[in-house]
Amino acid sequence: MSIEVRPAMVYEDVATMVGPKNPVSNVCFCLSYRIPSKENLALKGPERGERVRRLIDEEGPIGVLAYDGDEVVGWAAVAPRTRTHFATFRKIPHVDEQDVWSLWCFRVRPGHRKKGVMHALIDGAVEFARDQGAPVLEGYPVDNVGEKVDLTMAYVGTRRLFEKAGFVKAADTESVLSGFPRVLMRLEL
Repeated sequence: MSIEVRPAMVYEDVATMVGPKNPVSNVCFCLSYRIPSKENLALKGPERGERVRRLIDEEGPIGVLAYDGDEVVGWAAVAPRTRTHFATFRKIPHVDEQDVWSLWCFRVRPGHRKKGVMHALIDGAVEFARDQGAPVLEGYPVDNVGEKVDLTMAYVGTRRLFEKAGFVKAADTESVLSGFPRVLMRLEL
């Protein structure tokens, strides 16, 4: 399998990765950290997908997608922290005043897991942020110390995944996910 990571500009591919199978379902659509909480909670069914489409139209790529040939197999959300909920999220500290970018959500399609897609996604997100002029990229994974993470909560990644990509722990956080503390990992670009 040869994985290519590209900026997430094709709405249909983003929807394949983070949208619902049933268009009227109220799934995250990777909006919970991206837009204000009040707006996120108000959007229902197809409105969620339309909001993602508008984000792409307004901002351009809203993350990166991994492809195996022409098939989209993975997703990672990456954007300037100032355009995310992390700008004001009190449980995740600000380390300094740099114009930090955030990498906060991963998804790999069933049948493509354990094939290096997550590593390709994190590398692609680093390259994308660097190409956009980001000085620093942060992630907020769980520090699971090798213990199994519930698949539904593994979307934030693990400390080990980020360390393998060259990130270093910059701070503890007050955030906990699935019983594991989240840590702030950084990579100077």
